[in-house]
Amino acid sequence: MKYVLLFVETEEFARELQAMGPAERARAFERVNEWFTAHAGKITGGQKLRDAETATTVRLESGEPVVVDGPFVEGKEVVSGYSEIEVADLDEALRMVRTWPGCPVVEIRPIEISPME
Repeated sequence: MKYVLLFVETEEFARELQAMGPAERARAFERVNEWFTAHAGKITGGQKLRDAETATTVRLESGEPVVVDGPFVEGKEVVSGYSEIEVADLDEALRMVRTWPGCPVVEIRPIEISPME
């Protein structure tokens, strides 16, 4: 099964990360890198995303598309990155995510495979 892991930062997490000293922040990033290394055989893609302020949103609700700067989502959480994984099943994806040392929310979503793949 292929899944995408959406790494979601909360405002509180961002504040805590900002409040860390350089050594503590470096160790936090090191733990994340160690997690990626430990699961490298299952990760098939992904990237860290730029800050939400750099987003462009297209609203397709009625009539002409409206393009605006920023994510303008309802809520206090923002997707900060993603990884694509290939694992046996959801249980294996859950085992991976339970050890994630980064941001406090990870959404696991199955990837729909097109018939041509």
